Amino acid sequence: MTDSTNTTSSNVDIIKLTAAEIAAAIAAGELTAVEVTEAHLARIGAVDEKVHAFLHVDREGALAQARAVDEKRARGEKLGPLAGVPLALKDIFTTKGVPTTVGSKMLEGWIPPYDATVTARLKAADVVILGKTNMDEFAMGSSTENSAYGPTGNPWDLSRVPGGSGGGSSAALASYQAPLAIGTDTGGSIRQPASVTGTVGVKPTYGGVSRYGMVAFSSSLDQGGPCARTVLDAALLHEVIAGHDPLDSTSVDEPVPAVVEAARNGSVDGMRVGVVKQFRGEGYQAGVVQRFDESVALLKELGAEIVELDCPSFDLALSAYYLIAPSECSSNLARFDGLRYGLRIGDDGTHSAEEVTALTREAGFGDEVKRRIMLGTYALSSGYYDAYYGSAQKVRTLITRDFEKAFEQVDVIVSPTTPTTAFPIGERADDPMAMYLADLCTIPTNLAGNAAMSLPCGLAPEDNLPVGLQIIAPALKDDRLYKVGAAVEAAFVERWGHPLIEEAPSL
Repeated sequence: MTDSTNTTSSNVDIIKLTAAEIAAAIAAGELTAVEVTEAHLARIGAVDEKVHAFLHVDREGALAQARAVDEKRARGEKLGPLAGVPLALKDIFTTKGVPTTVGSKMLEGWIPPYDATVTARLKAADVVILGKTNMDEFAMGSSTENSAYGPTGNPWDLSRVPGGSGGGSSAALASYQAPLAIGTDTGGSIRQPASVTGTVGVKPTYGGVSRYGMVAFSSSLDQGGPCARTVLDAALLHEVIAGHDPLDSTSVDEPVPAVVEAARNGSVDGMRVGVVKQFRGEGYQAGVVQRFDESVALLKELGAEIVELDCPSFDLALSAYYLIAPSECSSNLARFDGLRYGLRIGDDGTHSAEEVTALTREAGFGDEVKRRIMLGTYALSSGYYDAYYGSAQKVRTLITRDFEKAFEQVDVIVSPTTPTTAFPIGERADDPMAMYLADLCTIPTNLAGNAAMSLPCGLAPEDNLPVGLQIIAPALKDDRLYKVGAAVEAAFVERWGHPLIEEAPSL
């Protein structure tokens, strides 16, 4: 990735700029928003047939948004910090007049009549929305292989997964099809894709970004957040989409943390950084552990105090998550009944309403969605609620308490983002448990509602694929993520250069 601020009209030069550089060039009149948008649309046209990051490219809509930005600048109006910057939007956010499928046949062809709050805030900030990105169906998965429209490839190696559920957004960033993207994180679906594609992904504090208009998977866990190629770009996007929303009852009515200021003034000097012993051991790839240990050593060199932590309940997080999340999904997905909107099968006058619902759900939902609905319905059923769902919620409380105790001793916690680098497409498709283990390090944060970030910390020596460093902060202390992340990123770039590929051989 280039660090140059000398922009030219060449598409190659434009797509390699950061979001901050693009916004500055547009504001200064060195580039037009239309030029920038056309460069990224050309890139999508050149490589996305191989990557399959996008489910829908809104070419006309994006160019119209870009022209509006250029007209504002021509009139002398003040432009926002991301005006004219293109963005790839995960296909889980409703977008007025643009298809929203959530990666499922159940909503194939559905055109929402309204914008999600995140979508509306992006438009209000003059961010140019290029289109909607591929994802595991209803955000259920860690690889995009559960998308009804086929998997996305990892630009580092198209035979490997780009993570999930938001693999389309992360792949769009890594393949330079967009400088910014939006994802959602229920158990790691922003951070895990960021880790395996060498990009930056942030799960804000639960309630920090509105869920209004975001198709629900697990309401107490889902959280939208920013995805980018640099920590500063993620912070700029975070400020655009965050903040209280009266349309969302789970929205936090608190000021947005000063994340951009933190990203511009990164430092770990004097900070206490925790390392949890439960976040390593069997199942962790040797190269991932090596890069993580190097990252911890680097933090110490930069002036941080390293504190060993013991959080025993974290070992139970995966089990608790896969009771809570399916239980909530079984409730949320009951609305897709074939009667109100979306797919409808069997409505030919010969079937009852119940039969139409059954036929529609059979045809509309994929295997993983059906698996989780059945698990959740069972866990919530009479006679099993206390034994399963109730017990999982008690474990959730223990995890939250472990975090609270940890944050009495440290300012942030670090860990590997994922136990392994990107695995081959198809390798875990028939083994749900192996797939679920991809979120081993990320799930505890969702259960507690804390903030977390993944950023690149180098390549694993055995396969030359990206490794992610996870930073976890207390709730409403999202700025600590950016303060630490910016310091680590700057040190990595100074010593080893940015690990993101200049051009994937397969593209």
